[in-house]
Amino acid sequence: MGFAPLIWLLPLAIAVPILLLGVQRLLAPKAQEADKGDPYECGAPPIGSAHQRLPIKFYLVAVLFLLFDIEVVFLFPWSVVFGRLGWIGLTQMLVFLGLLELALVYVWRKGALEWD
Repeated sequence: MGFAPLIWLLPLAIAVPILLLGVQRLLAPKAQEADKGDPYECGAPPIGSAHQRLPIKFYLVAVLFLLFDIEVVFLFPWSVVFGRLGWIGLTQMLVFLGLLELALVYVWRKGALEWD
C-alpha cells in the first residue's frame, strides 16, 4: 500500500513531458530565422577564430574567483556553529580570513587584477 502513490505518479511523470513536447511541436513556429544558426544569436557576427588563445589574466581571475568561492564554503558552516566554537573558533577563522586578505593584497600589488 505504501507504493500505490508512486505507481500512480510514474505514468503521469512520463505522460506530462510527452504531452508538453507534442503541444510544443504543434504550436511552435516552423520557419527558422536566418540568424538562428549564428553562434549565441547575439546579433553580432563572430570576429576571429574560436580557437584563439586567451590571455593568462582570464585564468587568474577564474582561479581567484574559485579561491573566494571556497572561502564562502568554509564560512557558512562556521557561522552555523559560531556560538559553540567560542574564542578559539573565532581566532581560527580570523587567521584564515587574514591569510586570504594577505593573498588578495599580494595579488593586487603584483598587478594581477589589472586588465591593461
